[in-house]
Amino acid sequence: MIRPAEEKDLFYINDIYNQAVLSEFETGDVTPVSMQERMDWFANHPAGKYPVFVFEKDQKIYGWLSFTPYRFGRDAFACTAEISYYIDQQFKRLGAGTALLEHAVITARELHFKTLVAIILEPNTASTQLLRKFDFVEWGYLPGIAYFNGKECGHLYYGRRIN
Repeated sequence: MIRPAEEKDLFYINDIYNQAVLSEFETGDVTPVSMQERMDWFANHPAGKYPVFVFEKDQKIYGWLSFTPYRFGRDAFACTAEISYYIDQQFKRLGAGTALLEHAVITARELHFKTLVAIILEPNTASTQLLRKFDFVEWGYLPGIAYFNGKECGHLYYGRRIN
């Protein structure tokens, strides 16, 4: 089941995110995020405009998805949101990502977004496949701008217009 995230979910959201940090090539962070940083992050995601959702099954959080302003503070982009999503390592390939992306597209319409953007690291082919499944298209590529332990990779911008 997908539901709005609550403060009680932040430990799981942060744990899942930090799994991605330690995996490399799943987020641009290279050091784990603290709980205080996560709480500050959550405070900047008002449910009515930039919500956070969790996928919960059998009382376990499998993953989460957030909407974030694209180019915060620049009003010309007010109808565009960046989406981010992360799945717990033990629950990958069980449908949580698919359910969260499907929910994101529906929710984007309800929030009156016209465009969704997802920014991923080039080696993250699982994310690339998931985005394409939901008609996201590669709109941009920044070659060789991220470094993880001496390994370089590009940044991919995927987008989708919302009807």
